[in-house]
Amino acid sequence: MGGLASIGAGLVTIGAGLGIGLIGYSALAGISRQPEAGKQIQTAMIIAAALVEGVAFFAAVVCLLAR
Repeated sequence: MGGLASIGAGLVTIGAGLGIGLIGYSALAGISRQPEAGKQIQTAMIIAAALVEGVAFFAAVVCLLAR
């Protein structure tokens, strides 16, 4: 059963990486289109990235406790 927990933790890491990458990509695209809104976009990006990291951390802990 430990192997499945490790696979789950790995999938969580991949998902979090993709999510944060998409957040960064979207933020950079938005800032390049509207530079004057850069500060607001940056704030929203940081909050969204923190939420993704929080969910990923919670899911990884659940996967590792399921061993």
